[in-house]
Amino acid sequence: MELRVLIHAPRGRDGAVVHGVLTHQGIEAHVCTTEDELLHCLQEGAAAVILTEEALPDLMAGDRLLHWLNNQPPWSDFPFVVLATKREGRRPQKDFRSLHSLGNLVLLERPLNAETLASAAESAVRARRRQYAAREHLEELKRTRTELERLNGELEDRILRRTRELASANDRLMKEINERERAQAALTQVQKMEAIGRLTGGIAHDFNNLLHVVNMNLELVSLYAKEEKVKPVVDRAKSAARRGARLTNQLLSFARSQSLMPKVTRVNQLILGMKDLLEISVGSGVEVEMDLCEEEATVLLDPGQLEMAVLNLAVNSKDAMSEGKLKISTGTRYIDGDRDVPDGDYVLLSVSDNGSGIPANVLPKVFDPFFTTKPVGSGTGLGLSQVYGFARQSGGIARIRSVEGEGTTVEMLFPQADEDGVDEVVARETAVPAMAGACHILVVEDDPDVRRVIVECLSLIGYKVTEAANGAEALVQLRTIKPDLLVVDYAMPDMTGAEVISEARKLVGDVPVILATGYADMAAVERLAGKPRLLRKPFDIAQLGDAVSAMLESAKDRDKAEV
Repeated sequence: MELRVLIHAPRGRDGAVVHGVLTHQGIEAHVCTTEDELLHCLQEGAAAVILTEEALPDLMAGDRLLHWLNNQPPWSDFPFVVLATKREGRRPQKDFRSLHSLGNLVLLERPLNAETLASAAESAVRARRRQYAAREHLEELKRTRTELERLNGELEDRILRRTRELASANDRLMKEINERERAQAALTQVQKMEAIGRLTGGIAHDFNNLLHVVNMNLELVSLYAKEEKVKPVVDRAKSAARRGARLTNQLLSFARSQSLMPKVTRVNQLILGMKDLLEISVGSGVEVEMDLCEEEATVLLDPGQLEMAVLNLAVNSKDAMSEGKLKISTGTRYIDGDRDVPDGDYVLLSVSDNGSGIPANVLPKVFDPFFTTKPVGSGTGLGLSQVYGFARQSGGIARIRSVEGEGTTVEMLFPQADEDGVDEVVARETAVPAMAGACHILVVEDDPDVRRVIVECLSLIGYKVTEAANGAEALVQLRTIKPDLLVVDYAMPDMTGAEVISEARKLVGDVPVILATGYADMAAVERLAGKPRLLRKPFDIAQLGDAVSAMLESAKDRDKAEV
């Protein structure tokens, strides 16, 4: 039945003639006298349809044939052979659309001979056979897919059973992997912060030297220039240089390379002394609450830097809430088994707020330098990184906890100090010696611009100055001269300032020393050179003169006492 050819020619003897031609050629054929019969036979199955053009309008009425064509299976493209009436010129557009709506169409113009008709019918049957072959292939694929799905189902069942058997061991393995990932993430964060710190410290050191040269040369300009209109220009430039110096100090603090002046500090006393400053800084809408421990919370650190750290945290908290509560707490505790700090007694200083909090995806980045969630121009992104660097350089750690919508807490842990074991440093003010020209100063600085401006400023004050570009050159000069004072940089390529001071004292004795730097490992300095006078870069001529005068006066007093 599927290989029969359906014939629909409702007028005259066309249907019988076509049936006779196809039967003579051995092609199974069936004549459909009505449109309904044709559609019924199509649904039963056929290889092709041969119809006359004049039967097409009635057949296309009601769209039943088009509906059948549009719902053919994917493998089917049913062939039609239309016996058309010969026309002069082109067919009307309507007839043209009707013909081509049949899709797979062969158009034969009458009159035609029997061989042409038979050939067209055979071609249509062969094409339909290929479609049936495709159908068989698709059905085979479907059967294969069904079998494959059955086999996959069995395999999945086997895998599920095996997975259940291994679930317990897998859970233990996942726990170990998660723990390792957490440890690896912590190590990666530490390494990242260390790498950024080294890079930041080096850049800040070089930038600090540039600011130092700019600042002191501006002072020289103000001294040399006689015109009054120069002074406001210099003042504006010096103000910009001071802002740059604050930024480099923050960078050096993050890099743990800032030259700190540690001394015994009572944390509770320092925080109480800051209360008025904190209340002014956070504004009237924020309540400042102190929760200070009863025991002595004593640490060895730079109190000025601790004040700056607490103030930075307070300002950050204020930015996180228009109104609310800022709570500063202190306490002491023994730390045991913490991977970030050695075991021992620590002082805990925490700053908490009930502001907007920090999103979880942002929290790991807050200690990174220059990272900020504030709008452009509203912050440098160095406040928290300075807190982190200061805590690490002071032998402790800074940590942060935050829940979005609930608030943030920053904790700083510092090793507890033995108050009786450390002497506090007391600064004193002195005047420039009257006979400055009688004093000889050796300046050791590897940066030529910095060295030149220090030498020029000391010479301007009235001192006799010799300069050395590095530690080795300074030691060569010390074999022939004995200066009254050394002004030494710390970070130099061949020898550090601490090493220069140590070797210099072997050559000329206990010579007074000023360590002029913004980038010094104070532990290494004290190990090699004791506690020299520290002069932080960038400094101005007055600070340089005061420091030199103080050291020379101190040395003079010491010599008188020995006599």
